[in-house]
Amino acid sequence: MMTKFSRNFAAALLVLAVSVPALAAAPAYNLDADVKLALKTFDVPGMAIAIVKDGKVISASGYGVRKLGDPAPVDGKTLFEVASNSKAFTAAALAMLVDEGKIAWDDPVTKHLPDFQMFDSYVTGAMTVRDLLTHRSGLGLGAGDLLWWPTTSFSTDEIIARLRYVKPATSFRNSYAYDNLLYIVAGKIIAAKAGKPWGAAVQERILAPLGMNGTTTSVAAMLASGDYSAPHSKINDKAAVVKPMPVENAVGAVGINTSAEDIARWMNMLLNGGKLENGTQLISAKQLAEMWSEQTPMRIREPKPALAATKPNFSAYGLGFSLRDYKGRKIAMHGGALQGFYSTVLMVPEEKLGIAILTNAENSPAMASLYWRILDQYLNVPASDWIQLYADQEAASHKEELERQGKETGARTAKSTPSLPLSAYDGEYEDPWYGKVTIRAEGKKHIMSFTRTPDLAGELEHFQHDTFIVRWKERNFNADAYVTFALNPDASIERMKMAPVSMETDFSYDFRDLNFTPVKPPKADKAAK
Repeated sequence: MMTKFSRNFAAALLVLAVSVPALAAAPAYNLDADVKLALKTFDVPGMAIAIVKDGKVISASGYGVRKLGDPAPVDGKTLFEVASNSKAFTAAALAMLVDEGKIAWDDPVTKHLPDFQMFDSYVTGAMTVRDLLTHRSGLGLGAGDLLWWPTTSFSTDEIIARLRYVKPATSFRNSYAYDNLLYIVAGKIIAAKAGKPWGAAVQERILAPLGMNGTTTSVAAMLASGDYSAPHSKINDKAAVVKPMPVENAVGAVGINTSAEDIARWMNMLLNGGKLENGTQLISAKQLAEMWSEQTPMRIREPKPALAATKPNFSAYGLGFSLRDYKGRKIAMHGGALQGFYSTVLMVPEEKLGIAILTNAENSPAMASLYWRILDQYLNVPASDWIQLYADQEAASHKEELERQGKETGARTAKSTPSLPLSAYDGEYEDPWYGKVTIRAEGKKHIMSFTRTPDLAGELEHFQHDTFIVRWKERNFNADAYVTFALNPDASIERMKMAPVSMETDFSYDFRDLNFTPVKPPKADKAAK
């Protein structure tokens, strides 16, 4: 879901690999050497990798450190936030309810959540449980994500209620666009049917039967464990420790924190047709097949020439998994990204092969270079130097983006001034679905603050005319944004719009979808005069 570009890793990084004993012989391939090279090349402090094949755990290993500046190594039990890889757990929990006859994939959502409402009344009535999972609702990419990302004070119910104010980008079921909010709705259905929160339901129905005893469904529980990884983000192109981002209001979309050892159990169950090791059927083969069936076609993009071998012949989204092919085999996979953590879970059902890569950094090329290398090895195809290929591509793309920003800055009317005195831009503004932001003077500075997002605050810097750039105080967000004001004929402010400065900004900073208008002060009470 979300690529952020990064630079080379410090050469003195301590890299330790701690593995559980292999239960099956792996091909003659030096995985450890590749992982250590990837950590150094892509500036990733720590990583955990699980590989399963034919029901056996080949590796459940840790590499690097849990936290920069601390020598504690990542091991097979170290917990990582896996973000959107939680969506597969939500889909599985719903599949179990389908098996039990408590819901059907094509039930209207309103049958189970009567208060559910989208912007369009037709979509409200037509939206099914299946639609919640397939990214074809008509919402734009990442629409509404600022309701939960970065950490907000909205409750899950408030987020779901505000869906009715998020305008669609396309018609219903028209095309694929990744979203998180409808998985939050899906999580609410699970909670409603279980009579307990999503996390408790998933723990009871999936994690406990699988023996995923270290896995948690909240950041607080992860931090209470003794073996967890710290998040790292790029600040000025260098990895740095950042604080965790609790998103308890977005469970269903995110929420699982797991380890290499535990995710291996999850993959083995799925690759075994939904059966546990003892033969118990956790999810029926029929529903698992539905999860791995194409639901929404996805556009196939042309990769850069150096990465041409990664181009699929088909690409689609199932239920909690994206689907594609590689070297003639079908792949079910998903990615996950939260502040300081990226992860990938990938399975080749035909080969009963599963690969999970969990990292405490924000770097997609580090993971992609490794899973393609591991796939090549297990599929017995000629190997490519994926690490170098992705490193070159990352560097080139980052250079292009910096050059683009430089041209944009160079083309501005640098000597222009705002149409109004700076104090005239101060005040309270409101967006239909997010709510309010404020701009206020603090000494000579003017600070924008998102009222329900404590960490989303920053100084406005004039760019040109009536456009400013907000520089967020939390520099690890890497999400500075243009802030542009439009004026009425009387020189009052009509509206305020935002857009990311960088194309590398994570799409969940969906500033483009916001449409702020000034909040007018209440009229004075004449009777009080």
